Amino acid sequence: MARTRRTPAAGRLTATTTVLTCVVALLTAGCTGDDSDGFRPGAADAGDPYVPGHGNGGYDVTHYGLEVRYDPPTDRLTGRAVITATATQDLSRFNLDLVGLDVATVRVGDATADHRRGDGELVVTPRDGLPRGRQFTVTVDYAGVPTAVEDGSLGSGGFLHTADGAVALGQPDSAATWFPVNDHPSDKATYDLAVTVPDGVAALSNGVPGPKSSAEGWTTWRWSERTPMASYLSTLVIGDYRVVTGTHAGRPMVTAVAASLPATGAAAGSLARTGEIVDFLASRFGPYPFDSYGGIVIADERIGYALETQSRPVYGPAFFADDRPNPGVVAHELAHQWFGDSVSLTRWSDIWLNEGFASYAEWLWEEHDGGRTAQRTFELQYAKTDWSQPSVEPGRELMFGTAVYKRGALAVHALRRTVGDDTFFRILRTWTSERATGNATTADLVALAERVAGRQLRPLFDAWLVGGSAPTLP
Repeated sequence: MARTRRTPAAGRLTATTTVLTCVVALLTAGCTGDDSDGFRPGAADAGDPYVPGHGNGGYDVTHYGLEVRYDPPTDRLTGRAVITATATQDLSRFNLDLVGLDVATVRVGDATADHRRGDGELVVTPRDGLPRGRQFTVTVDYAGVPTAVEDGSLGSGGFLHTADGAVALGQPDSAATWFPVNDHPSDKATYDLAVTVPDGVAALSNGVPGPKSSAEGWTTWRWSERTPMASYLSTLVIGDYRVVTGTHAGRPMVTAVAASLPATGAAAGSLARTGEIVDFLASRFGPYPFDSYGGIVIADERIGYALETQSRPVYGPAFFADDRPNPGVVAHELAHQWFGDSVSLTRWSDIWLNEGFASYAEWLWEEHDGGRTAQRTFELQYAKTDWSQPSVEPGRELMFGTAVYKRGALAVHALRRTVGDDTFFRILRTWTSERATGNATTADLVALAERVAGRQLRPLFDAWLVGGSAPTLP
């Protein structure tokens, strides 16, 4: 994510907070102990203190099949979600995250399941327990007027009604406002989406575009993301857009700019460089990890950020204010396709793994594009960094603070200066290859870097990521 505003610096967390998921679940109809038959409820929380109440335990999702219909004049959405999952324990009941929408029916397999709503939760009790290792499907029929999720420290996310349609977007909140989901990046899945909107209205999402069909004044747009995706990286953008569909390097390229923005303006021009930028980044990070490319520029001023929604980043209008080109933000969000999307977080306290590398990609692109060198940017940023703020475990309110982005990028360049260019880029390409489509932590990166470099690097990472004073320049 790139933001146009930064959260002011605040206090420092010096130790990882551990949340016992069953304690949380006790408060939200989760772990209540073993049932008499040995089956027990899945946890109603993923145990990540940065996003309390998000995610669930007891199962692993492999695929979401979503069919939604949205009527912009009434702001009403109707949907059916078919979720394929595997039980990771002997499961008597389980939770899905779902905010604000009304649920009509739930089926597990072919049988109707009992269900009830909690605070942002859909609690499902199947007719029979689900043994560990059993693959099952959950079908949820739901409807209502979707809502945004307001967070005083992290901003707004979720399903936002716009003048000409809607935008479903946000980090870490968005997905649960428009479909039932295990809403934590540790449970990635593939997606198929069919979204029906009035004729003449675009409906854009992640992945490869499928065939469109129209009937009785409505058009169904189809999208497929076959590489596992974290739920917050899903998006749905509906409205009046100039959509350009083509190919790049043999894969579909879909870009879209809000029709209210200039057809030949800075936003459109910056987005048109997507293929060029992604090819440059691939030369540094390794092969592009997805089956499609693209980007979407929206005109709604409430979106003061850009987000790396998988294969098709979404950019808020502030990045192109005064009609100024901004390929740097495009480089940032495209770098996330490797760092954050393909290699995703295990826990939000390691968000620097996403933002530090994406910020560093901006430095690399600026140098490649004839601007300031990465070394010079490093020197300028080093001089103005507040070393009291850590990149790792920044605290929930500083998830999107300067230490995560800029100090994280400083650590990346310090690694480069320490091991040399050949080893540095080999570390990056090994990371994106070995960890592709999965999840990782800072400890995983340190271990891999030490293995590839053949030397101890933990003190370097500690100094540049969490040390309380300015590190010695390498």
